[in-house]
Amino acid sequence: MPADPGPAVSPLGRRLLIVATCLVSLAICCGLAWWQWDRFTSAAGTFQNLGYVLQWPLFGLFPAFMFWRIRKLREREEAAGEPVVAAPVSVPAPRRAAVVPPAEEDDELAAYNRYLRELNARDQQS
Repeated sequence: MPADPGPAVSPLGRRLLIVATCLVSLAICCGLAWWQWDRFTSAAGTFQNLGYVLQWPLFGLFPAFMFWRIRKLREREEAAGEPVVAAPVSVPAPRRAAVVPPAEEDDELAAYNRYLRELNARDQQS
């Protein structure tokens, strides 16, 4: 049974959703950068907080970069007239574990196994 693709989204609606996602991501990450800046300028602030101040806006811009990159790849695919397919990757067959010959049973283990066989035989009889 094929999966239901869900309701169709118009191109305008899809673009608005992408823009909204990018703006929300950027707003949240800029807020986190501001919070880290406040931590950096406080008495207990460290240079690690300053590093986060520089990092958070980059995280916020990442969704916009990804949507831009996907669009560029689709344009290249349409210009070529056929889908861009990556070269097949050969995956080596998994190795099988070496067969280890069973170790010789010691007397205690052999006696325990005999006892278990006797118990099983009694169970089968009743």
